[in-house]
Amino acid sequence: MTETKEFEPKIIAFLCNWCTYTGADLAGTSRLQYPPNVRIIRLMCSGAVDPMYVLKASLAGADGVLIGGCHPGDCHYQEGNYKARRRVIALKEILHSAGFDDDRVWLRWISASEGSRFAETVREMTEAIRAKGPNPLKQMWAV
Repeated sequence: MTETKEFEPKIIAFLCNWCTYTGADLAGTSRLQYPPNVRIIRLMCSGAVDPMYVLKASLAGADGVLIGGCHPGDCHYQEGNYKARRRVIALKEILHSAGFDDDRVWLRWISASEGSRFAETVREMTEAIRAKGPNPLKQMWAV
């Protein structure tokens, strides 16, 4: 008897220390349920997410990338989230032109008090990526 295993996506999340990471912490301390598919990398600001981090994660086999930051106007570093938004727009254009599904990269504004929003975002992203299937770059660039 062969058991088929359902595809479980790997999601890398680059989270702002002050808002989204704290929101993720609140989700955990509030015992909110969300899929364990996300691997969190804490950064001081979403503006510190270099597009190369996203490309490297994608080429290394991540099925999706979540970038989380403070709501526009609430950045602890004044304009870091605006910088992140500009970078993600440019990155998605590059990914799209390279034939990569740019819907695998999400940018979300989640404040420190929005633990439920973080949990819901992870649930939504996991389901969306699961429906898309494994990252095709993983096979194309496998060495």
